[in-house]
Amino acid sequence: MVRISVLNDALKTMYNAEKKGKRQVLIRPSSKVVIKFLQLMQKYGYIGEFEYVDDKRSGKIVVELNGRLNKCGCISPRYDIAHGDMETWVARLLPSRQFGHIVLTTSSGIMDHKEARKKKIGGKVLGFFY
Repeated sequence: MVRISVLNDALKTMYNAEKKGKRQVLIRPSSKVVIKFLQLMQKYGYIGEFEYVDDKRSGKIVVELNGRLNKCGCISPRYDIAHGDMETWVARLLPSRQFGHIVLTTSSGIMDHKEARKKKIGGKVLGFFY
């Protein structure tokens, strides 16, 4: 079967393992976008450490879960978000303005919506987590 979105598969696998109460999850296949997304989640404390395992194919990632992840998802298609439209997407995707992050891919790299707002740049939406 053909994989449509590697990022969507990775986030769905993590979300299902978190709901089940697992402490570790194996994500395969891996990509640069998935690794950047996981680095953002780790930066804000939603997941623990993760380790990339090179299997001479597409690679695997072992993620340590810490129980803080409520929901994460991928947005497809990757809609354009202008700097001024950021607030409508925050209201649409996140449960509250106090917590949660929308991940964007911008010309300055992959970052969350707060950092993009600070730099006054827009981009394409990849996904969200809270």
